[in-house]
Amino acid sequence: MTIGLQRLLAARGAMLPGADAGEEAVRAPRVRNAVLFGSLALLTTVFALLDVRNGEDLRLMPLLVVVPALVSVFGTIRQTAVVSVLIMLVVTASHLSTGGSRGDVLTGIAFTVLACCLGIGACVLRIRHATQIARLRSAAVALQRQILRPLPILTDQVLAHGIYTPIEEDRLVGGDIYEVVQSPYGTRVIIGDVQGKGVAAIGAGFAVLGAFREAAIREPALTGAVDALEDAVARHNMFSAQTGETERFVTALVLGFDGSDRVEAVNCGHLPPRLLHEGVARAVSLRHISVPLGMAELSHEGRVAERLAFPPGATLLLFTDGVTEARDASGAFYPLDARLGGWAERAPYDLLTALDADLDDFSGGVRRDDIAALALRRTVADGPGRTGAAEHGARRAAEAFGGR
Repeated sequence: MTIGLQRLLAARGAMLPGADAGEEAVRAPRVRNAVLFGSLALLTTVFALLDVRNGEDLRLMPLLVVVPALVSVFGTIRQTAVVSVLIMLVVTASHLSTGGSRGDVLTGIAFTVLACCLGIGACVLRIRHATQIARLRSAAVALQRQILRPLPILTDQVLAHGIYTPIEEDRLVGGDIYEVVQSPYGTRVIIGDVQGKGVAAIGAGFAVLGAFREAAIREPALTGAVDALEDAVARHNMFSAQTGETERFVTALVLGFDGSDRVEAVNCGHLPPRLLHEGVARAVSLRHISVPLGMAELSHEGRVAERLAFPPGATLLLFTDGVTEARDASGAFYPLDARLGGWAERAPYDLLTALDADLDDFSGGVRRDDIAALALRRTVADGPGRTGAAEHGARRAAEAFGGR
């Protein structure tokens, strides 16, 4: 591994939300101490007044032994332990003040201590289990991020900026994928989305990525590369069926850039890209949309490649359905095309920055799916003295990962 690659991965790893952040979130108090202990004091006071009113007929103070169990559900270990000690002191004092036989008093005190200890134990087990889940989620997300190359990526034909935001909840984590490969036939780009959720979906995405990285360099025709991806998904589904996993399909958009003002595209059931040029944003019309990867046997038509206009200065935006299916509090979908109309003149990096911030604001920070988006622009040879900061950073990333 080169020194440049080591530094790049180290810098990238520093930006990832690791297991430590997840564990801290698990151990963080959900209720402030002032609220918790204020409520405890109020509850104790109410029970004490009721006991004074009821006399010896109905004693309510011993019922406070259930409080540690309730606190263990949402409180930290320290909060549960402090509440348990306070409850033991209060309930013990109540038993001693009521008189009664020595056996009844000792039994009541022993039951109180046992209940409080069980509450603390339950909280410890809850925190431990939640911490383990947080570690697993963080590991899955870190694995996704390490398999996908860091952005931006610079090749001889295009500069690719992008955003990638995975969902860390294990049941929601998806299989959004992307890759940009420099090949002898130009630059090949893929963006895709694995059907279904969960950690198992990541495996299908990895199968497609591995096949694409090999086929993009080996296959002269873009359709040949897509056929290789179809075979990879079919093999993955065959293995999944043997191991009891669910078979999956993958929607994908595969592009080929050869340096001309045209781009070759094969759409396998994916969302059409958007072209932003001269202040106008529009959906790219694709006449041939084939079935998703893994479903070729259901169609009698082969994959077809189309050539689309890609003029200098234009930005081609690719994205997954995590963008278009984001919802606000009322359940309305994200109005992507309406938003792009106001950003059509922005540079790729600024466009994606605005998109990411607007998505977060629109959804209120609640995201239910992975989000991946690539903004592609033709490479302009301005010379080393005139290369912008973004292009310079992308060139360093490309050199580190490509060994150039």
